[in-house]
Parts: sequence; C-alpha cells; structure tokens
Amino acid sequence: MNDTGQAKPLLEPERAVTAARTRVSLIADGLRRDIHEGRFRPGDRLPSEAELTRQHSVSRTVVREAVALLRSEGLVEARKGSGVFALNPADAQRRPFSDLDVERLSSVIELFELRSAFEIRAAALAAARRSAAQIEAIVAAHEAVAAVFDNNQSTRQADFEFHYAIAEASQNKRFPEFLSLIRPGIVPRVELEVGGGVPRTYVPNPDLIREHEKIVEAIFDADPDRAEQAMKLHLEGSLQRYRDMLRHNSERERQGSRL
Repeated sequence: MNDTGQAKPLLEPERAVTAARTRVSLIADGLRRDIHEGRFRPGDRLPSEAELTRQHSVSRTVVREAVALLRSEGLVEARKGSGVFALNPADAQRRPFSDLDVERLSSVIELFELRSAFEIRAAALAAARRSAAQIEAIVAAHEAVAAVFDNNQSTRQADFEFHYAIAEASQNKRFPEFLSLIRPGIVPRVELEVGGGVPRTYVPNPDLIREHEKIVEAIFDADPDRAEQAMKLHLEGSLQRYRDMLRHNSERERQGSRL
C-alpha cells in the first residue's frame, strides 16, 4: 500500500488467498443450486468432505468453509458421525434476513445499520487478536479491492472478502458466520434501481480505498480504538450516502406527483 491508495502488485500468497475464497464460493454455489433444484432432497446426505475434496481438487479447509456457508443459510445440517444432510430450502427462505430486498434503499439502510453494530466491534477485536497470517489475508483482500476499483469494476465481491477477513481475525467465529448469514442482502450497488426497472449507474465510493487503508493500518498496528473508529467512519459514511440517496428519491417522487 502507499499513501495514494494505489494497489501494489499481488504476490503469490495473496493470489492464493483470493483463489481460495473463489473456490469456496463456487463449491457453495454448486451445492446450493443442487439443493434448490432437487438433486439433493430434504434428508439426503451430501457427498462427504473427502469426496468434495477430490471432486473439486481443493483442500478440506475450502470444503469446510463452503459447507459452513450453507449451514449459515439453513440449507444443510451436520449430524455427528453421519455427515451433512440437505434441509428444505423453503424453510431456509423463512430464516432471518431472507426477506431483504436488495433493490430497496430502505433495506440497504437497515442492513448498514445492523452491520455497523457488529463490524465496528469486529475491527477492534481483530486489531487485538489477529495472527500474522490473518494480517496477510486482510492486506491481500484490501489490495484485491484496490485492483478492481482501479479498473472501474464493481467492488462488491472484493469488498465482502475484505470485511470477511476482518471478521475472521476477530477470533470469534460468530462474526464471520453472521456476515455469511447476511451476505445475500449485502447490496450490489450497480443493481439498485433509479425507478421503472432502470439500473442505477455504478458509482463507487471515491474514498473507499483510503477508508479501507486506515482500517488495515490500525489492525496492523494492533490499535483496537483506532480500528474501531476507522470502521465506524467507513460504514457510517456508506450509510449516510444511502440515506441521502433515499431522501433524493423521495423528493423526486413528491415532485413527480405534483405534475
């Protein structure tokens, strides 16, 4: 990293971290699709950890993370000594956060308010508890965000990975589990609609990289108070942008109703 927020070239270990996360998503997406399409019906046993490891040529850690993601979504359950079994996806739809509408600004705001309540604390815990490997993962995730930002691409996926790496570094497994639980509702900014089904033009937060950099620096320096403050400013800044957007849309609708 440098003071301009430009990303350094990714090193091999950093590429490995990003690739592992991608493989987790791919495996989880495939199993999720199989459950929703009925290949695995409620009560069916999923392939074993060893089988999935062989099928996808990945480590057991990657498979476990993919299964943990599905467990957080209520799509599978692990039975001790028996394996992992599919649950009814209709029941999963009734789980918390399943009704989040990511195209409604009001839902976006609700989610950011909730994220602020726990991610600010997660950043402080990460600064106090992170391991050397977790620092490397956070830095790699930050640089991945900077890379897509510099290419004018959506930062949605990379941004999630950044926040997830911080949650893992808190050493409290409930933080990354909770982040995975609300992941479907973490907003794809490019998909928010202006009105009438017209997609909103993707406009990234111009201060995103510098805000992330301040969080990374505080965690690296093992400064919980500074990490907490940096995360608070980052999330509250995003929250305020969406509140302003909602206010603007409401004013425009009122003006349109007078015509």
